[in-house]
Amino acid sequence: MARIAGAKIVNATAGAAESVTVSSVGLNSREVDSDGLFAALPGTRVHGAQYASESPARAVLTDEEGLSILRGAADTRPVLVVDDVRAILGYVSAEVYGHPSQRMTLIGVTGTSGKTTTTYLLERGLMAAGAEVGLIGTTGTRIRGREVPTSLTTPEAPTLQALFARMAAAGVTHVVMEVSSHALMLGRVSGTQFDLAGFTNLSQDHLDFHPTMEDYFEAKATFFDPASPVAASTSVICVDDEWGQRMAERAARPLRVGTRGQDGLDCSARMVGVHETGAQDIVLALGGETHEFTLPLPGAFNVANAALATALARAAGADVSKFIGGLEGAAVPGRMERIDAGQGFVAVVDYAHKPAAIAAVLQTLRGQVDGRIGIVVGAGGDRDTSKRAIMGAESAKRADLVIVTDDNPRTEDPATIRAAVLDGARSTGSPAEIRESGSRADAIDQLVAWARPGDAVVVVGKGHEVGQTVGDTTHHFDDREEMRRALTENGYGENDAHGNVGR
Repeated sequence: MARIAGAKIVNATAGAAESVTVSSVGLNSREVDSDGLFAALPGTRVHGAQYASESPARAVLTDEEGLSILRGAADTRPVLVVDDVRAILGYVSAEVYGHPSQRMTLIGVTGTSGKTTTTYLLERGLMAAGAEVGLIGTTGTRIRGREVPTSLTTPEAPTLQALFARMAAAGVTHVVMEVSSHALMLGRVSGTQFDLAGFTNLSQDHLDFHPTMEDYFEAKATFFDPASPVAASTSVICVDDEWGQRMAERAARPLRVGTRGQDGLDCSARMVGVHETGAQDIVLALGGETHEFTLPLPGAFNVANAALATALARAAGADVSKFIGGLEGAAVPGRMERIDAGQGFVAVVDYAHKPAAIAAVLQTLRGQVDGRIGIVVGAGGDRDTSKRAIMGAESAKRADLVIVTDDNPRTEDPATIRAAVLDGARSTGSPAEIRESGSRADAIDQLVAWARPGDAVVVVGKGHEVGQTVGDTTHHFDDREEMRRALTENGYGENDAHGNVGR
């Protein structure tokens, strides 16, 4: 392990360093087992080594600053000292857990929007094609269909490698996972062997973490550039936007996916019909064969997601016909999720929390109904401030009613965040009615009360999330529950024995 980390060993007698055996790795001092390795990282406020005394871990991995803290505390355990713990943590974790990613087919999906939907489609389709699937992403983790709680889109390296080991032991043959730009930059997927990498698209997001869009692109490119240590063996890239076209140029022999009739595609798809429910009839050409199927998810962006998922599955060796059969029953929590209480208008909850995603959702709804469009929108606190006004502008350009409310204000003043979104909405000169509400529940009430038969209303920003963070406290809040409640209180549907409405 010391050899892999390039570490110097402290507190080990001559020849004894290599005999120190660990069976797990962890970042939380209290959760590392007595036979584990505690990775003490520098934090924004406190160095992790300050908590080493709370850990029963057999050994500690840290940097020079951490070593000084451990010496000051008279800690006598073996210490592996490196320049940058994050840079090697993934490789160390993979070694400790026996490189589990090499024992399964691993498919990673990155991009700004569509990661969750694409991985859900992959899970559903691969299961239909006979694979045993593990899923890791924004809405949590599943092992062969069973839920496993996790807190990050892409877990920290020790948690990720432990998950891979657990999946391999459970008989998983294929893992599909979302890979965030944060994960790529912070080393969470280092030491992981990806067989396939998929790219959805790129639009403004995370500019609180990445200085520019170019920097954001370069972070994603590490997943595809053959010179990168985390690049996948095969790249499958949607080239519907300019960023995808650039990514395809960066990758080595990529498979190109598109929905706009571009030349030279390896996989192309187009919508040929729309049902009243928003379901879409799709024709997809791949590998010299044409497939026709109905995708239950609305929106042009979901045609692209389905095409990318199918191309990835074929590259992984799946039977395409069986895979597509699985897509016809797909549903993704909080992604264009319809709430139906027999109300006569379309009511939707969606995770869209960036400008391009909001625009796409509203365009999709505009194509589904002849009536008006209403939206509840807000922006998160302690995150990219530059997108707030743009989110408001995209809403006002495409909706007839815009109600600006709170998302997760976190430690920021909610009124200040709302003001930025409102300024963007009003700057467009749109004839849309623009309202403000400091209560998200009240905003949803107003939206439902405003709607008439033939309209469509959507609450964006939180999707599948079941909490709202104000200050340092997270309160239970589920947009789907609130939409059902508002519909009930407006006289639509009836509660069943479980309190659900109109199901």
